[in-house]
Amino acid sequence: MSAINKVALAGATGNLGPAILEQLLKAGFNVTVLTRTGSNHSFPSSVHVAHVDYDSVDSLAHALQGQDAVVSTLASVAIAVQLNLVHAAAKAHVKRFLPSEFGSNTLNEKAAALPVFADKVKVQEALKKEAASSGMTYTLVCTGPFLDWGIKVGFIENLKGKSIDLFDGGDRYFSATTLTTIGKAVAGVLHHPDETKNRAVYVHDTVPTLKKLSAFGKKATDHQPGEWKENTVSIDDLYQKAWAELKKPQPDPTVFVYNFLKTSIWGYGYGNHFEHTDNALLGIKEISDADLQDMINGLAN
Repeated sequence: MSAINKVALAGATGNLGPAILEQLLKAGFNVTVLTRTGSNHSFPSSVHVAHVDYDSVDSLAHALQGQDAVVSTLASVAIAVQLNLVHAAAKAHVKRFLPSEFGSNTLNEKAAALPVFADKVKVQEALKKEAASSGMTYTLVCTGPFLDWGIKVGFIENLKGKSIDLFDGGDRYFSATTLTTIGKAVAGVLHHPDETKNRAVYVHDTVPTLKKLSAFGKKATDHQPGEWKENTVSIDDLYQKAWAELKKPQPDPTVFVYNFLKTSIWGYGYGNHFEHTDNALLGIKEISDADLQDMINGLAN
C-alpha cells in the first residue's frame, strides 16, 4: 500500500480525540478534523477543518475526498453515524479506516457478546464488507482501559476518595494504555499500513493488577487525610446487575454500561490481558513501575 499522508479525524474534541490529534501532528501527518456544521471548536493552525453533516453519507464523502485514512473516536453509541462514516469513506476511496474501537478486546468472543459492544461489532462487520467489496482496508486498535483518564475520573481507582474496587480479589492482570500512547499507536498504524492491514493491533503501556494499583494509589495519597479503602467486588454480581438494569423499561446507562465495561476489563476470559502485542511494530515502550507510580502521584495532586 502507498504511504498514508492525509488523515481525517472524527471526534477530535472528546476524551481521546485531542491526544490522537496531537500525536498525528507530531508524526507529520496532514490532518483534517471533521466537525459538525455550526460547531465552533478551535484547533491548531496547521489543522484543516471540514464542517460536515454526520447524518449524510454524501456530506461526509465530499469532506473525505482526497483523504488517505479516517480515524474515528466518535462515541460508539452513535451507531448510525459510525456506519455513515464507514460507507462515506469507502465511497471517497479512502485507503484505511480506524474505527472508534480503542478499549476492551472486542475480538474476544465473550467480550463481543456483551450488549455494550454490539455497535462496535456492527461497525467491524461493515468494515469487513467494505474491505471485500470496495478495497478499503481497516485496523482495529485494542488498548484496554485508558489508564491515566481512568484513574483521573475514578473509573480504575478513586484517588480523591482514597478507595479502589478489587474485582474478584484484584489479582487479575489487565492491559491498560494512556491517552498519549493510544495517539502514538494510531500514528504507528498509519506509518505501517501493510503490516496492520485488515486486522486488530494490540497495545498497552503496562499490565498491572488492581492490587498493584491499590498499593501505588495508597502510597500516592498517604499525605492526605483519611484511610485508603479496598472494596472486594464480584464481577458476577456486576454482570447480573447490568443485565437486570438493561431489562428495565428505562434502563440507566450509568449502571449497565459501566458494569459491562468493568466485566470486560476485569472479568475472567474476556481477553483484556494482551499476552502478545504490537508494541514493537508501533514504537510503543512499556512503562516501568516507577513511571507508573510517578503518573499516579501526579494524578493524586
